Amino acid sequence: PPGVIYRAFSQKEAKEYDVQEASQAEAFVRAFLKRSMPHMSQQACEDQLQRKAVVLEYFTRRKRKEKKKKSKGLSARQRRDLRLFDIKPEQQRYSLFLPLHELWKQYIRDLCNGLKPDTQPQMIQAKLLKADLHGAIISVTKSKCPSYVGVTGILLQETKHVFKIITKEDRLKVIPKVNCVFTVEIDDFVSYIYGSKFQLRSSERSAKKFKAKGIIDL
Repeated sequence: PPGVIYRAFSQKEAKEYDVQEASQAEAFVRAFLKRSMPHMSQQACEDQLQRKAVVLEYFTRRKRKEKKKKSKGLSARQRRDLRLFDIKPEQQRYSLFLPLHELWKQYIRDLCNGLKPDTQPQMIQAKLLKADLHGAIISVTKSKCPSYVGVTGILLQETKHVFKIITKEDRLKVIPKVNCVFTVEIDDFVSYIYGSKFQLRSSERSAKKFKAKGIIDL
């Protein structure tokens, strides 16, 4: 009729255009919601949908956090193959490492709170056993190999099993720790290192507890 903006379809028109009745549409929506959200009650669904815009069939995917790969350094074998720690012949000069020795002496003095004449030798011994010895002047006082006895020089490198020492004659000596006794002297204090009990890397000694023993065999 003229002047009517909206009116419901008649039964004939609804059947002709295949339009569902309101009751059928409501039944379809309820069935769909029950299938889609089986864990929610009908009342909860109505409360959720009332006056709210709901987007169906849409899921947000959570982005997985990518684990940052830590850059792995070179293995010990790779470092050996590359000869990274080899001291070149032109650098094997005693005079080059005297400044290193002076730095080491200052480091030990600071570590022991000043080496005074009344300082307990046991305290210095305990500090030296855990200290970094690179730069110290060490001597071999006893050894099962007579050719090592008397070797003295600045310690350049320490590994788990050997000391690498540069002598005053500019010769690089590799002295095994096992079966050797070493002395380290600083400001008239002398400390003894029993190599057989000292087979640790310098980085591992800080956490090592050394026991004081009266006699230790080579």
